[in-house]
Amino acid sequence: MADSKDQFSSGTDSEKNDGVSITSVRGGNDTHFQAFERRTMRLVDFRVLPLLAVVYAIALIDRINLGVARTAGMGADLNLAVGSRFSIVTCLYFIPYILGQLPGNLVLRLLGARNWLAFCVVAWGAVQLGMGFVPTWGWLILCRVLLGLFEAPFFPALVYIISTWYKRYEVQKRLAAFYLSSITISGFSPIIAYGLSLLDGKKGIAGWEWIFIIEGAITIALGIVLFYALPDFPDKNTFLTPEQTAFVLKRVEDDRGDSIPDKITFKKILTHLGDWTIWAYGVMFMCATTPAYAMSYFISIILEGMGYKAKSALLLSAPPYGPAFVSAMAFAWLSDKTQIRSPYIAIQAVIGIVGLALMAYAPQNGVRYFGTFLVNAGSSGCIPGILAYGANNVVSQSKRVVQSAVTVAFGGIGGIIASTVFREVDRPKYVPGLWVTLGMQVLIVVLVGVMNLHFKRMNRLCDEGKLGGGRKVLEGQPGFRYTL
Repeated sequence: MADSKDQFSSGTDSEKNDGVSITSVRGGNDTHFQAFERRTMRLVDFRVLPLLAVVYAIALIDRINLGVARTAGMGADLNLAVGSRFSIVTCLYFIPYILGQLPGNLVLRLLGARNWLAFCVVAWGAVQLGMGFVPTWGWLILCRVLLGLFEAPFFPALVYIISTWYKRYEVQKRLAAFYLSSITISGFSPIIAYGLSLLDGKKGIAGWEWIFIIEGAITIALGIVLFYALPDFPDKNTFLTPEQTAFVLKRVEDDRGDSIPDKITFKKILTHLGDWTIWAYGVMFMCATTPAYAMSYFISIILEGMGYKAKSALLLSAPPYGPAFVSAMAFAWLSDKTQIRSPYIAIQAVIGIVGLALMAYAPQNGVRYFGTFLVNAGSSGCIPGILAYGANNVVSQSKRVVQSAVTVAFGGIGGIIASTVFREVDRPKYVPGLWVTLGMQVLIVVLVGVMNLHFKRMNRLCDEGKLGGGRKVLEGQPGFRYTL
């Protein structure tokens, strides 16, 4: 596929991109071009990634603070220890979350990212605030269902938006930076929640209720900011010059041929859903998110089972996220640098396997706690790796809409699995739940191996002209090859 610099400078293709002239920067020397490229993409990085990372961090905090609130007194006040009530409350969030992924991505293009996502953020912030006033666990279930409904469109939309701004082998570093920044910020949720729980009794409101009220109010405020500041898609952005916009669109077009969205039709959706690799990405993502959700929901409870007081358990829940950030960013850099995905995904899955085994069977609490660091490192790295793997191997924005939605929907299934296999009867070690999660990491290794072999074969057949009709084209895009 043509190099974006050559295409951008040569003028052999179109003189305009989406009606915006790019002749003013064409023909400059390499130094001028490289400076222009660095300046433009640095602006994109700073304008797109930090805001999305902060808002998604708030989404994660709003999603996972249930376990922290339970430790802070909600469990006793709402009788969540009875039967499987806590697991039910946790699990039911994911039903609307899963079902809302694909419709949410379809509405995204119809209403625009700024309008749609700002509405969703304000709506789930209002629900989160309302959770501070629930009188019974039944009302808590209703709030969790609504929370899942309004959060459903958000993450697949962010993955889709980010992937439209960058070339294929730039995207994992960006996805990792966005996702891991969010995870790191949300990793302080237990500490923040502990601080909010100290308001216990103020204005006659319990500490756990303050957690929901204040975090919900912050979410609503961020939703309003998002409406005015969200950068939207490249072809709709307002923060770049026309020259820069043309450049961003052209480099994506040269890289994979889908800078401008194609029309989404029901027939196209069905065609895309018939591609088995889309479902394979989803299953791998499900396996990667299961330990991430398990740690989010149950780490403070597991630490309490090790003998730590509630305060210490909350504070010790945050440190495992720090090293995970460093590890996952290192793997993301290597993956983009070498332009391969599958081996690094497999390695990080193995890291998670080791961590889960330590958590289940290590006799010393210190070693078990170290296992939580490995589990976080493995899952935190696999998640952006799988997202980048999928984003690299689809062409056309309609397929990207479907692929990102299906993948993230399966992540919701991972949340259901995490909330159901870690059962009350298995406290404090949750060994059966750890075994299920470990088995899912093994499945990642198997699936990534199968997909690697499949993509190698398809690339070889394409190079040899042995596809149907002697074609040498994959995904309808001349020069495209699958990323291994």
